[in-house]
Amino acid sequence: MTDTRTLLSIDQGTTSSRAILFSASGDVIKVAQSEFEQHYPANGWVEHDPEEIWSTTAAACREVCEAAAVPPEAIGITNQRETVVVWERATGKSIYPAIVWQDRRTAERCEQLRADGHESLVTQKTGLLLDPYFSATKIAWILDNVEGARARAEAGELAVGTIDTFLIWRLTQGQVHATDATNASRTALFNIHSQQWDSALLELFEVPSALLPEVLDCVDDFGTSHADSIGIEIPIRGVAGDQQSAAFGQACFSAGMVKSTYGTGCFALLNTGTTAIASQNRMLTTVAYRLDGVTHYALEGSIFIAGAAVQWLRDGIGLIDSSHETEALAKRSREDSKVYVVPAFTGLGAPHWDPHARGAIFGLTRDSGPAEIAKATLESVCLQTNDLLSAMSDDAEEPVSAIRVDGGMAANDWLLNALAAICDVRVQRPKVIETTALGAAYLAGLGAGIYSSLNDIEARWVRDAEFDTNMPGEKRTALIDGWQSAVQQVRSHGSR
Repeated sequence: MTDTRTLLSIDQGTTSSRAILFSASGDVIKVAQSEFEQHYPANGWVEHDPEEIWSTTAAACREVCEAAAVPPEAIGITNQRETVVVWERATGKSIYPAIVWQDRRTAERCEQLRADGHESLVTQKTGLLLDPYFSATKIAWILDNVEGARARAEAGELAVGTIDTFLIWRLTQGQVHATDATNASRTALFNIHSQQWDSALLELFEVPSALLPEVLDCVDDFGTSHADSIGIEIPIRGVAGDQQSAAFGQACFSAGMVKSTYGTGCFALLNTGTTAIASQNRMLTTVAYRLDGVTHYALEGSIFIAGAAVQWLRDGIGLIDSSHETEALAKRSREDSKVYVVPAFTGLGAPHWDPHARGAIFGLTRDSGPAEIAKATLESVCLQTNDLLSAMSDDAEEPVSAIRVDGGMAANDWLLNALAAICDVRVQRPKVIETTALGAAYLAGLGAGIYSSLNDIEARWVRDAEFDTNMPGEKRTALIDGWQSAVQQVRSHGSR
């Protein structure tokens, strides 16, 4: 008998809000998506309108649910992480735009905290570094720069949350103020060892505890959507930040497994099981997922600019009309080209963590053209990934032999061939590359009883293609050495 049950996955990303209806077998039935505006009010600042995030999400959910033959069994939510909203408990209205994970406005505050000797405490408790990427300094900035906000926060009039929390609040019409352990672990306020908001960190970052949501497992009772919010009542049963959700959708449940997602940025997660490995290479130690109160950890490397570099080729300098053109251009590029693109448009992420670095192109000659620049842009994604994998292998004391890839850029065969060659690993692309949304659906399905176990989910992962390393060692070494030199020059330029 055919299983007609379905799951609604909300995938609220950096540039668009999507709702995807999945069958119980993990197939995509219906997709609705709306892009929303990016706001750049000052150099290094990135903001979203929370009302636009909500309206696009709600509209996508309504469209998908109206097309569903049967009501979905449960909702799973996955979201852009570290992006924060502060809103009024009485009205649900935000008091300031959402400050996006890419935003660098609190770089000086982070530098001051580091200079004062606080980074070791933050890393010990959270697995994170002092960087404007994370939520804590963003929250403090809003409280300090919106008139009366800090007093209202301390009086319990305001609520804060990453985007999952904001969506849950709106879906349930203010009945539930909650997040999950993965999103909490990205705030720099959550102790990943005790699995609680940490009083010392709240004091350090000057964030009142009255603002904060309850932290639940990734599979839990997050309330029920109100009929007035998306037109139908559906239990919300699964939540995870986008990168953890992608790892879940890739069935990376065993220690040593790696997934790498190529969207706006690139994020690689190495499952370390129930052991939180402290990185010696400025990787992040984070929560991979928490089920039935048991926490599984990961090492994570974050690259801020991946697909966004291709968008820059299209929208910033008009080199291409469509992102799909990069594959054909790369194939036409000169074999001996030594052009490097370092896309540090919002600083450098792991393992450098340099918010002041800025992008550059190196190695241009008179016969360099669009093909060489496009190739170097794609290679920059691979070279940045290699930096991450090298650091992770060192931390885990075991080389990475294979990675599971997903995200929009994973459809580019040239990129994946280059990724395998440069990183010297097997690159595996699944049949369903919507793994971020699929992970949220799997979590919701566990909560709804559609799936019985992680083994049940793992059996559903199907490989579409595999790419093997095929680059001579000397060529690979030379390419990586040239990249390291280019990165160093960008960092030196950024500090002047």
